[in-house]
Amino acid sequence: MEILKIRVMRGPNVWSVYRTKLIYIKLDLGKYENFPTNKIHGFANALETLMPTLYDHHCSEGKEGGFLQRVQEGTWLGHVIEHIALELQTLAGMDCGFGRTRSTDVAGVYHIVFSYVIENAGIYAAQAACRIAEKLVAGDQYDIEEDIKELRKIYSREQYGPTSLSLIREAEKRDIPYTRMNNNSMLMLGQGNRQKLVCTSVASTTSNMAVNMASDKEKTKRLLSREYIPVPKGTVIYREKHLREAIDEIGFPLVAKPIDGNHGRGITARIQTYEQALTAFRYAQTVSEDVIIEQYIQGTDFRFLLVNFKLVAVAKRTPAMVTGDGNSTIQQLVDEVNSDPRRGEGHEKNLTKIKIDKGTEEILEERKLSLDSVLPAGEILFLKSTANISSGGTATDVTDLVHPDNVFMAERVARLMNLDICGIDVMAESIETPISENGGTILEVNAGPGFRMHLSPSNGLARNVAAPVIDMLYPNNAPSRIPVVAVTGTNGKTTTTRLVAHLAKHAGHLVGFTTTDGIFIDHHMVYYGDCSGPSSAQTVLRDPAVDFAVLECARGGIMRSGLGFDKCNISIVTNISEDHIGLDGLRTLVDLANVKAVVPQTTVSDGYAILNADDDLVYAMRRDLDCRIALFSMDSNSSRIKRHCSNGGLTAIIDDGYFVICDAGWKTRIMKVEDVPLTFSGKAECMIKNILPAILAAFISKFSTAQIVDALKTFIPSPELTPGRMNLFAFNRFNVMVDYVHNEGGYIELKKYIQSVNASAKIGVISATGDRRDSDIQNIGLYAAQMFDELIVKHDKDGRGRTNDQITEQIMEGIKRAKKDIPVKVISDETQAIQYAIDHASKDCFIFITADEVKETLETVTRIQKNMDQLVNVA
Repeated sequence: MEILKIRVMRGPNVWSVYRTKLIYIKLDLGKYENFPTNKIHGFANALETLMPTLYDHHCSEGKEGGFLQRVQEGTWLGHVIEHIALELQTLAGMDCGFGRTRSTDVAGVYHIVFSYVIENAGIYAAQAACRIAEKLVAGDQYDIEEDIKELRKIYSREQYGPTSLSLIREAEKRDIPYTRMNNNSMLMLGQGNRQKLVCTSVASTTSNMAVNMASDKEKTKRLLSREYIPVPKGTVIYREKHLREAIDEIGFPLVAKPIDGNHGRGITARIQTYEQALTAFRYAQTVSEDVIIEQYIQGTDFRFLLVNFKLVAVAKRTPAMVTGDGNSTIQQLVDEVNSDPRRGEGHEKNLTKIKIDKGTEEILEERKLSLDSVLPAGEILFLKSTANISSGGTATDVTDLVHPDNVFMAERVARLMNLDICGIDVMAESIETPISENGGTILEVNAGPGFRMHLSPSNGLARNVAAPVIDMLYPNNAPSRIPVVAVTGTNGKTTTTRLVAHLAKHAGHLVGFTTTDGIFIDHHMVYYGDCSGPSSAQTVLRDPAVDFAVLECARGGIMRSGLGFDKCNISIVTNISEDHIGLDGLRTLVDLANVKAVVPQTTVSDGYAILNADDDLVYAMRRDLDCRIALFSMDSNSSRIKRHCSNGGLTAIIDDGYFVICDAGWKTRIMKVEDVPLTFSGKAECMIKNILPAILAAFISKFSTAQIVDALKTFIPSPELTPGRMNLFAFNRFNVMVDYVHNEGGYIELKKYIQSVNASAKIGVISATGDRRDSDIQNIGLYAAQMFDELIVKHDKDGRGRTNDQITEQIMEGIKRAKKDIPVKVISDETQAIQYAIDHASKDCFIFITADEVKETLETVTRIQKNMDQLVNVA
């Protein structure tokens, strides 16, 4: 068997609009296609022995015994691989439960999709599942533990930490979109100019100066001491020769810690001798050159968590410890504690496993113990000098016990530090009385405090400390999303996208939009190229200036990785016509429509899907939508339009030569069709069809009629505003038009316009896309021959799997079908073909050029026109 293709879905996709994280495999079973599982000797038993937990997998038939029973009775290996991939991830700690396997029109080739938590883990699981299936078919042994170990490693490396995960879950509850900005903990909540950045618990609202201050523990102590906040007496040294002087000044017991450490790194507490102090000083310098030597405060370690300068949780922290049973060694006791399923490596679980480090060894040495020592029953041994959860400590929630004076003091400290999110470490005998009276002190103020101890304390109430963070970032449920208009269809997407963006700009928005021409922010191109896919959409939504997004969504991007957004406010489907059939498993127009339908299916319930009522496949999409519907039509007498209007629906039509919006029985005339520059005096029907959904989007967005009219008047078809879309160049003796038309539907619309053009001769400089079906390429020749008097066949730079001669052959076959004897010249190079057409142009003729690379084609025509104008001026 062979994996032909692996794709990662990261947004709404053809398999599921709601399950956005899917791995897609195109798998060729090869010789195994003829062997269902019940025909492969020993396969079912071997699979059950290797992965008995597959018993819990359900199959669509709901058979008792679940999926393993289905394997016994017989199913295809593609289906088995789907379930193996899911279970591998589950066994590694990533709960994944959705999968589908479907056959293709090619025998033995299957589409398989399954969910993932971590992208790289999903890809690994896909490959491992195929390896496992092959081994079991061959009757070979397989060590599945190696795969599980590798998947756990990927999960541990790439998963979100508990703090970030809590923020994500709280954001999801409030329908706030989030984006992972890197492989670590940087998150963007929201979109565009409503975004907020957060890295673990440091937010974009957090003062950089405050973070810097908190990272310098000595400066923090001085600031707090000056404001009469109790802090331990101490000093900072950076050379061993100053250590004895510091000891004499402060006295034993002492604490030594790096000036800018965190998570308890480099800290030694309860220092009683100079030798211990020297060792502790050197240990602290492994983290920071400057070392704080300070008074050791006896008491209990508490962490106060403040968000938006308000106390939200307090935890009592206990250092990593074991309790003797009179029989087990210290190492055995540690192993027993670490076997707690709540403990894991690093931050992967609620608690962290205890590790024996240098600090632990010093504690044992001080107590004259070793890891082989046996503790008396009931004796408690603390294994760390600090109570950090990250070093194996535990936490007990004591929020409800805090004395009001201590609440006031903690909130005052946060304000003094100007830290909107901070963790304050307090050492005191109790927090139920004012620490100013019981000898307690503030040890540290931490920026970016971890939430784990509050989210999942070992004892006491769990606190949803992520909620106040989201409340701070989006007070009073402030909006986190910007308006998103998503445009799809076969033809007209780019022009419609550009026009909607132009309308939004005239309504006062700072617009970001994507098209097949590039990515645009505030109408400045930031990237040139085909940008109709998900990554380009995400670029717009990440831009902090953008307050309105218009996103072109092409077939390729949807099929490769899904959409670049989870929801849109307005969706537009222009039309569905013959294009890309035969590619990526698209066999019919219905298949193509199902891909395009993903876009309107993401429309929010109170948003609008704008559908073409004149297109049967587009109109049919309304049945599967959970949002409001708006229709547009060239026919004001359309039964579909009339029925929709009678039900109080919203439509856009052409009525008595005007663009008209019909809303709940009321009609609003927008502008006369022939007065809109984009319609070419009303002759370009294809452009009229693009304008109708655009003005509907504007109306839904509450742009005023005056704003819409002004935008339509100023949207001039030109290389600047509509590059490659009916760009007309007026030469001295003839006209040249450049357009990106490349499929049958486009040529049908073009033919209507060409018929309205008065010219002495009409010359077409045409090409065809090589990866289309023979019939598609032939139809280009057929329609071109019907509308032009002469043809020049050129070739795109990328033949997409065909030679120039093969493409020419198919175009010529289409020309023959037109039964029209017209001159045809083949000039493969586009520049030479354009130059030839212009050099041989007769007076008042009309030359039409299909663009390969729009930018280059326009530059070629512009350069030739400029050169000819200079020659005329010289003459």
